[in-house]
Amino acid sequence: MRQFLDFEKPVAELENKIDELRQMTDPEGVNIEEETARLSDKAEKHLRTIYAKLTPWQKVQVARHAQRPHTQDYINALVSDFTPLAGDRLFADDKAIIGGMGRFGGTPVMVIGTERGSDLETRLAHNFGMARPEGYRKAQRLMQLAGRFGLPILTFIDTAGAWPGIDAEQRGQAEAIASSIATCFDAPVPLIATVIGEGGSGGAVALGAGDKVFMLEHAIYSVISPEACASILWRDPKQASTAAETLRLTAQDLKRLGLIDQIIPEPIGGAQRDPAAAMASVGKVLGEALQELQPLAPERLRELRREKFLAMGREALH
Repeated sequence: MRQFLDFEKPVAELENKIDELRQMTDPEGVNIEEETARLSDKAEKHLRTIYAKLTPWQKVQVARHAQRPHTQDYINALVSDFTPLAGDRLFADDKAIIGGMGRFGGTPVMVIGTERGSDLETRLAHNFGMARPEGYRKAQRLMQLAGRFGLPILTFIDTAGAWPGIDAEQRGQAEAIASSIATCFDAPVPLIATVIGEGGSGGAVALGAGDKVFMLEHAIYSVISPEACASILWRDPKQASTAAETLRLTAQDLKRLGLIDQIIPEPIGGAQRDPAAAMASVGKVLGEALQELQPLAPERLRELRREKFLAMGREALH
């Protein structure tokens, strides 16, 4: 069953009518094919109109949509011969971050990403994509392994942020995130990061310091969630929509500010309406980026990566 967001109500009503028509056994003179085609066309026009002018808060809702493809879906669609690798060799295996080796378009790669889960059982198993220190230390281990074997690194980001529990703080959450960022910068191989849903705070940046940083059209990337920001600034989580406007968290805002390299278009209505098309678009962009980056020497990759992030914000200061 397709899940509709509140602002998609006009489309939901039309698609429900289409479903009702298709289930009719006695159409009483109604040309079902003609009527469903008319309603489908109307629904698509509504969808185009709605998605052409989404507010930042609506984009937050789209980015969090439960039916958007997640990291495991991208791995299944784009990576062959995938071998998952587990554990940080220090404490435990954190399932909020998944990773392993495989082949992307025939090229051996290391894939690492945050995984939210797709239903209650898997969301609980993956802690809703919010990693503890051992998750970031696992990511570091896999990045270092990739460097040792000359494997390009693909990261997929979809998390509300790092796990804020006391257990994570006791085991060094801040250090683990900082070390993960440092490991990204030190990687001697191409590192391409893609925000596929929600990019939240340090939990996202820990996997996001790449040679190329891409975002899906309706993804978001922010230092803090709109709800948390509203609670701090206005003492009122209901001001989340105002916070979303202020945070400049959309892909379009971040591209304009020079913080990401490219926006990857989504199907009309978001990646959740046509996951296969969305994942194919991501695969195409990743393939082009790999072709560009693979010829570069390790020291040149590191140099360009550091320059890229050090340059962020300089124009705004001047």
